[in-house]
Amino acid sequence: MNVLSLFDGMSCGRIALERAGIKVDKYFASEIDKHAIKVTQHNWDDVTAIGDVTKISFSNGILYTEVGEFQVGKIDLVLAGSPCQGFSTEGKQLAFDDERSKLYFEFERILKEIQAENPNVKFLLENVRMKQEYKDIISERLGVAPVAINSNLVSAQNRYRLYWTNIGEITQPQDKHLYLKDVLDDNSSNYKYWSEDQVRKLENKEYVRKDYYRFEQMNKKVQCLMAQSGTNKPKVRHGDRIRYLTPIEFERLQTVPDNYTNCVSDAQRYKMLGNGWTVDVIVHILKHMKV
Repeated sequence: MNVLSLFDGMSCGRIALERAGIKVDKYFASEIDKHAIKVTQHNWDDVTAIGDVTKISFSNGILYTEVGEFQVGKIDLVLAGSPCQGFSTEGKQLAFDDERSKLYFEFERILKEIQAENPNVKFLLENVRMKQEYKDIISERLGVAPVAINSNLVSAQNRYRLYWTNIGEITQPQDKHLYLKDVLDDNSSNYKYWSEDQVRKLENKEYVRKDYYRFEQMNKKVQCLMAQSGTNKPKVRHGDRIRYLTPIEFERLQTVPDNYTNCVSDAQRYKMLGNGWTVDVIVHILKHMKV
């Protein structure tokens, strides 16, 4: 199978394909973040980095990219998680007027170029919860309605996402009943923690954001991970300590292999994991594919 992954990030799609048991012949990854590219290259020998999505086109079986031309013949699967900030209910909801969310149209353009030569190409587009009008526009343009899946069915994280795909009629994943206590990192004592006295002192400082004091509960699902840094990272009461969730706990919440991202700084690990996919949701969707 030849795969084109747009906005590839750290190649969660490649992890999912392997976990789903789908043989990959060629996997082309369009990504511009140097840290995410480093993680991909650290973990995969068979992923070809092809750079900026705006410089990609496909014609006569040739994939044109900013790093060169590739005689592919046929692309079987297009994966994409186009930037979501413009659509998110947490943001300004500028939608298609947001420069980042305009990149959706690059996905659509490239997909149409591929469909012109392979009408049976499969695709999967992921994005956030958004207003119905935005959802309807994308659905009309792609010819399919999205399936909504919350990652909490396959992980210990609440992460509601929309998936547009022509792979098939996607069912909901089976609930694995995972909670924060199930993904704890044995080496968490290496990460910063606060005493109760420190927390009380901080609570007296009016300039500190209110969510600074929100702690994840061991027997519950973690709030949706985002590209968090500094004091906004999720925190937990662990025994007599209050600490950040560790990068490995972030990986487990996204069902990414332990230490998959450990070739970059912790700050970059938190960022790319917050921006990434919950791998086992993608695995569930890909398993509906007939190959």
